[in-house]
Amino acid sequence: MARQIVLKNYMENCVWELLDEVLAKDPDACRCEICRHDIAALALNRLPPRYVVRDEGAVYTKLCMLEAQYRADIYAALTEALMQVKANPRH
Repeated sequence: MARQIVLKNYMENCVWELLDEVLAKDPDACRCEICRHDIAALALNRLPPRYVVRDEGAVYTKLCMLEAQYRADIYAALTEALMQVKANPRH
């Protein structure tokens, strides 16, 4: 049986995990799927990728979420993206 190997930008997981926290701080922010995806895309374009290679279904570590600087960088990118999307929503 062949193993399925997956290449993943782990920064995507980090952005999605923190997005709701950033949105919660702005009650006027739109939470529709279009705006959420636009915010995530803009934030990811501002952040360095963190690629991991793993077997499909394997658990991988959340190293980037453990480091305070990563969290601060992600929060900053998400906040900037949120402001940009609020100013020009596509929905």
